[in-house]
Amino acid sequence: MIELNQGDLRKLQLIELELLVEFDRICRKYEIQYTLTGGTLLGAVRHGGFIPWDDDADVAMLREEYERFRKACQIELDSKFYFQDMRNTQGYRWGYGKLRKKGTLFLRENQEHMPYEQGVFIDIFPRDGVPDDYIMRKLHKFQCFCVRKSLWSEVGKVAHKQKNMRIWFGILNKMMGNHIYKIYEHLVERSNKKRTKLVRNLMFPVPNGKDGYLRAWYEESTELEFEGYRFMVNKSYKAWLIQEFGDYMCFPPQEKRKIHPVVKINLGD
Repeated sequence: MIELNQGDLRKLQLIELELLVEFDRICRKYEIQYTLTGGTLLGAVRHGGFIPWDDDADVAMLREEYERFRKACQIELDSKFYFQDMRNTQGYRWGYGKLRKKGTLFLRENQEHMPYEQGVFIDIFPRDGVPDDYIMRKLHKFQCFCVRKSLWSEVGKVAHKQKNMRIWFGILNKMMGNHIYKIYEHLVERSNKKRTKLVRNLMFPVPNGKDGYLRAWYEESTELEFEGYRFMVNKSYKAWLIQEFGDYMCFPPQEKRKIHPVVKINLGD
């Protein structure tokens, strides 16, 4: 495992910034609405850029905007970059897209066997509908959990700390095979048949026991400065940060300021 020094971490962040700038360029040209999210949004508010120890960058958008971005990438994306999700990348197992830079490598631990290019990336999270009915919402949450674990089984069969769970994920992986992609597609389709009050990324758990985020948060945007650039954020970003992090201006203790384990890295030097 490679431990990034501060110099390499900063180089990684600057490549991710390059990806964010390209992402933003396409979205503005095609009037696609998005928001910085996760630690990237927190970094914009608390640090005016990357959280000093953060090694990734995240954006989010409603499903219809995500689909428009996918199409725009096919004709607009600069040749220095490439876009991945389950529909265009064989063996890809994540329920969200990644925009990556060619000529780089950022290989996370236990993903060495994944059969696709793994350049430096930013995550692009689509937000899908969550049922308004309480019982249907809980059922939907359980379905998301089952599909997420089935997709993750390709990693879980080698990554889980417990041997019996590695065996279980190996069995699950063989049982589901490629059928899991169709199951995921049907879940996306069912989740977006109606306009719902809440939305979420289907394959990423919502923190703090919540069922989702207000759709309205993703329908109005403002801008914040991030590393000297202006990026879109949801207009109610403070409410989003409180739901996600609580007292978001409070720094976490030193032992929680961790980056993802990496086994190989090439920053294009």
